[in-house]
Amino acid sequence: MMTAKKLVKMAKKWPKECSKSCNERMANKGHFVVYTTDKNRFVIPLRYLNTSVFRELLRMSEDEFGLPTDGPITLPCDSSHMSYLINMVEQGLTN
Repeated sequence: MMTAKKLVKMAKKWPKECSKSCNERMANKGHFVVYTTDKNRFVIPLRYLNTSVFRELLRMSEDEFGLPTDGPITLPCDSSHMSYLINMVEQGLTN
């Protein structure tokens, strides 16, 4: 059985530990998180939603996987394809 002192000490640490793990899962302001079919995580700037490539990927994701209610958005491509698309958008090669 734990003593009251240990419980209080543990309760004080808990919000700090929780905030660390929550911050790792959340995207920074102005970004959103997507996963690829091979389960790799990408943090994407919101401005990419203005590109036809990302809008089409999101539409394809909805068609293939449905709208996520309690989980992450999964895009229907692998991580190498996603890296290539991000590179294209960053270089301005797509609209």
